[in-house]
Formats: sequence, structure tokens, C-alpha cells
Amino acid sequence: MPRTKGSKNRPKFTNDSASQIVEKQESIASLTSEITSITANIDTLKADLKEKKAALKSAQKELTKLEAKKAAADQKAIEAAKKNEAENLVKKLLAEGVSADEILEKLK
Repeated sequence: MPRTKGSKNRPKFTNDSASQIVEKQESIASLTSEITSITANIDTLKADLKEKKAALKSAQKELTKLEAKKAAADQKAIEAAKKNEAENLVKKLLAEGVSADEILEKLK
């Protein structure tokens, strides 16, 4: 009766489970320490992100206030310039001897 092919070519299984257990325990310990380190880094980054977002929000509020203040100042400056121009026009027309009714018509 012929033998099955490769029946004697099987590798011998060595039962060295003690060293395998030690390797796995070391692997688990190193992975646990890496996870702990990464978690700590994430926590610090989250805290930094929260601080940065708060700073950004306050800076945006300040910018909005400053822009509103600048717009109001610009509006006042425009109104003052128009008032000065009107006063100068009235003075010029009065100096030329134009009547008050004619001045009012020109200002409209």
C-alpha cells in the first residue's frame, strides 16, 4: 500500500508556550503603555483646542465691535464733512450777496 505524499515531512511541533506567553504579555504591556500615552496626548490637545477656540471667539467679538465702532466714526466724519461743506457754501453765497431763499433752493 502506498504512503500518502508528505506524511513524513511534517514539522515537529515544539510546545514552548511559556515563551509565547511571555512575548504576548510584553506585547500587551507595550501596547497598553502606548495607548495610555496617546490618550494623555489627546486630552492635552483637546484642552489646547478648547482654549484656542475660546480665544478665537473673543477675538472675533472684539473685531466685530471695532468694525462697528469704525463704521460709526466714518459715518460721523462723513456727516461732519457734509455739514462743513454746506456751511462753506452758505458763507460763500452770503458773501456774494445771494438771498436766503435762493440759498435754501441751492442746498436742496
